[in-house]
Amino acid sequence: MERLWFITNPSSGSATREKCEALEAVFEERGLALAGQTGFPDQPIPSAKELAAERVDTVVLFAGDGTINAALCALADWDGAFLILPGGTMNLLAKALHGDADPAAIVHAAHEGGRRVALPYVEVGPHRAFVGLILGPAAHWARAREAARKGRRARVLHAIRSAWRRTFGKGIRVAGVPGMRARYQAVFVSPAPDALEVAAIDARDWASIAELGWTWLTGDWVAARAVTERRAERLRPVSKRPVLALFDGEPVTLAPDAEASGGMTRPAFIATSAE
Repeated sequence: MERLWFITNPSSGSATREKCEALEAVFEERGLALAGQTGFPDQPIPSAKELAAERVDTVVLFAGDGTINAALCALADWDGAFLILPGGTMNLLAKALHGDADPAAIVHAAHEGGRRVALPYVEVGPHRAFVGLILGPAAHWARAREAARKGRRARVLHAIRSAWRRTFGKGIRVAGVPGMRARYQAVFVSPAPDALEVAAIDARDWASIAELGWTWLTGDWVAARAVTERRAERLRPVSKRPVLALFDGEPVTLAPDAEASGGMTRPAFIATSAE
């Protein structure tokens, strides 16, 4: 960890310009060279070729789970390391790698003796989820959440009405998961080293629907998990139409026959918490 490329997203929760500058000061204090910087999504993720040309050995990601997902997928074939800092709303990957440490403390610990680990992911075609994949009507609440983040009130109300209507609809069924035969408002698939962990939500009463919608609007979409939990090697939605899915909170439209499976990355992620 000597030459860094710093990727941030000013709209990802806590990755403000002031905090980015504070981290750049930490890099300088540790004697780390900052070879380049990207403000996503206004600037594109650097390619593996660009990083190699600048002799970058570590990409530092100070952003939310969606931005981190975009960078990890774009650089899946790059052979360097990733240091993930908590710069979003939920910061689930950062917590898994570093516990509750703050960004500056993580940089210090990583430079002093961080270890590299591999991470599991959920994969559907070219798309990967390192935190989780969500299928079903509840995925439509993400559009209301994004509109709220951008301050577009009219779009928020329209998106809430659409998501509410869909959530009270038929729901979604999935094939390949033992014991899951019903239709669900949301199917949350999280990666594990040896299987996919699947949690299905069947919320039909007004209170459950309101709670489900609120967790999406506030960004804490994992808090909506409940009810049926199973494990599977692979699964697919049962649908004749394209299916809206969320990969680490980012929307993707999947083909009706899309199949989700699991995988493991190479040991590319710097971890500083106890093993």
